[in-house]
Amino acid sequence: MTNTVKSLRRPPKAGVSESDRMPFHASGTPADWCVGVVTEVNQGRFIVTSGKLRARASSAASCLLEPVKGDSVACLRVAPDEVWILAVLQREEGAEQVLRCHGDTRWVVEGGALTLEAPEVKIRGDRLDVSVQRTTVATDTGEVVGRQFRLIAGSVKLIGGVLSTVMERVHHFSKHYLRTTDGTDRVSATHIECEAKQLLRMEAEHTLVNGSKLIKARGSQIHFG
Repeated sequence: MTNTVKSLRRPPKAGVSESDRMPFHASGTPADWCVGVVTEVNQGRFIVTSGKLRARASSAASCLLEPVKGDSVACLRVAPDEVWILAVLQREEGAEQVLRCHGDTRWVVEGGALTLEAPEVKIRGDRLDVSVQRTTVATDTGEVVGRQFRLIAGSVKLIGGVLSTVMERVHHFSKHYLRTTDGTDRVSATHIECEAKQLLRMEAEHTLVNGSKLIKARGSQIHFG
């Protein structure tokens, strides 16, 4: 690591004299720059080698790309035992790119849109909260797998070509249930019960009732015809 401190002073602006500006070296902390290679990684601490120098280093908060072994990095030494990795300059092809932040993190985009584009996008976490005014999802094939799934909405509308469900048990409750089928409506079960508190009505052009062993009708009054 070079022992020469690079000056960060800028040329004076027009109309500003040299005496009106505070020199950087008067109040700034001297620092040395170097380019090195990460040779060891251990729980967020790094060993950087630059020529004959071998120093322990930490990743700066602005360096979101997590350094890995073999990276060429830009470093800043502000004390003999305080070296910061400011940027990853080069990485071997095929190494995983990891952006790491510590603590609560928020992305803020003002006046534009945030777009994520990749051949495959994965989201992992203990909890996912999404709060938006409108959501549009377009996919050729979709699959949701979970132990419990709950949907709460004021109105739900499903439009599709085929609906197939496989359930061990189904419980349904509604105040009003209306169903219209243009073709065949068939129910196949071991035992069927239809119970109405006031009126049970069956109407068709042709009605067939077939009991292989018994047909029984019971009531205070029975009318045929």
